[in-house]
Amino acid sequence: QVQLVESGGGLVQPGGSLRLSCTASGFTLDDYPIGWFRQAPGKEREGVSCMSVRSGTLYYADSVKGRFTISRDNAKNTLYLQMNSLKPEDTAVYSCARGYYCSGSGAKVYGADYWGKGTLVTVSS
Repeated sequence: QVQLVESGGGLVQPGGSLRLSCTASGFTLDDYPIGWFRQAPGKEREGVSCMSVRSGTLYYADSVKGRFTISRDNAKNTLYLQMNSLKPEDTAVYSCARGYYCSGSGAKVYGADYWGKGTLVTVSS
């Protein structure tokens, strides 16, 4: 059974850091394009970052470039999103998704077939 489970969200002050995890089961993470999305209250879901097969290509949304880093640990079958210098506008539910391909247009995977339930990140003083 294919599953994606996110963890690592929480409350952090502006300027702080968090690392989100997305643990996959039922498939090998490295065999698929995979990415992070977020949805802030009252806004549409947007792509944050994605990674192509074998980590060949990485894309980031302009709003997070230089602050967020996507990576994966193949031994743990887990995707990460290291988030530094967090801002209040980063507050959102963050979800990971497996897709058909990863594109710089929107910094997201397209054709997503499996999603995690998400983890809430709140940036506030």
